[in-house]
Amino acid sequence: MTRLRSFFCVLILMAFELSLAADRVSGANATLNIVPGARSAALGGTVMAQPEELLGFGDNPWQLATQDYVWGSFSHVAYFEGTVYDLVSMSIPLGEMHGLGVSFSRFGADDIPWIKEGESIPEGSNYNTLNMADWVFSVAYGRRLWKNLDFGVSLHGLYREMDQTGFGFRGDLGLRYLFPKNFSLAALLRGFTSSAAKWESGTFEYESPELYLAASWNLPVHYFYGKLGLYWQSAGIFHHEARDLDFEGNERGGRFWEEPIDFLAGSRGGVEFAFDFGLSLRAGLSSFTTWESFTLGAGMVVSKFLKVDYAFESHPVLSSVHRVSVSISPWLFFNSPKEPKARSNRSFVEKEETLEEGIESEPSNSKAETAEPSTETVEETPAEISSEETEILEPSGGIYWEE
Repeated sequence: MTRLRSFFCVLILMAFELSLAADRVSGANATLNIVPGARSAALGGTVMAQPEELLGFGDNPWQLATQDYVWGSFSHVAYFEGTVYDLVSMSIPLGEMHGLGVSFSRFGADDIPWIKEGESIPEGSNYNTLNMADWVFSVAYGRRLWKNLDFGVSLHGLYREMDQTGFGFRGDLGLRYLFPKNFSLAALLRGFTSSAAKWESGTFEYESPELYLAASWNLPVHYFYGKLGLYWQSAGIFHHEARDLDFEGNERGGRFWEEPIDFLAGSRGGVEFAFDFGLSLRAGLSSFTTWESFTLGAGMVVSKFLKVDYAFESHPVLSSVHRVSVSISPWLFFNSPKEPKARSNRSFVEKEETLEEGIESEPSNSKAETAEPSTETVEETPAEISSEETEILEPSGGIYWEE
């Protein structure tokens, strides 16, 4: 733990020293902000609010604290004019209530026609081409710190291949707290090291840290055999550039304490209904400023080890896009899912085991105990435990709270 603290202190000092000789910009390493998976994209891009987005632990690393199985995931989306974004990730449990995630992505376009300045336009297809791409490698770690409080950290490295090459780096820190009634609140400090980029020409750019909030609420709907989920993610709290322009380029708002209405208008939101048999239907808004930023999607748990998600993303200015994600668990392919109590947090397990022991140890032929049950036995009877105290929020693998 001491070495880990020293490592983060060195990172912060290095980032501060470099920022003294750098140009402060908006959108440095913007590739790192792309919505990673189809599930979160269909829910308006509310990545930080997702209880489990196997492709999104760069923005919500705390989810790794409750991962139970190894999952490998892939996402693909084709944007405009041949621009493609592909991402591969893997989440690995390291033990009880902590885990590791790694991902690799590429965002770019290939075979772009290129004509040197002063040269005439060639006939046919006899012209030079170039590729432009951002390559990103990310590693994340999540751990449960105390009861229902989860912590996560993610580090990102970027290599940029354009008319000149460049390198980028960013570190993120996050916390999530699980409340009763299946409600959670999360915060992410994006760029605690600052988001920095250095170009081949020697130019050094950085973007200041930004703080985001997110919330989720899941409500069982037994009449329709499923659960309703509501998700919200805020705009950046600290800086104007986080929400100065809407989709049509119009200036909006200020900081949270200056223009609270515009701050809320820059938020994202999504709603999901997950049926018990594995089908999920989703809808959302990438920005509350316009209905033309709506998103739609669906997901299906094909089997215990295979999940498939689809998202349609509309845009008020640019073309709409389609996104597909697939997640596979090698462990579940060869093994059965663990028992629910083995996937819960330790305190809940102990409570459940205590109840079971109390029921099993009660003699069925003991007239004395039947006639005069002790106060301790009555207090530990399951009938005395309300459904609110023992309710578990487990969308697909391990979100728990206790009261």
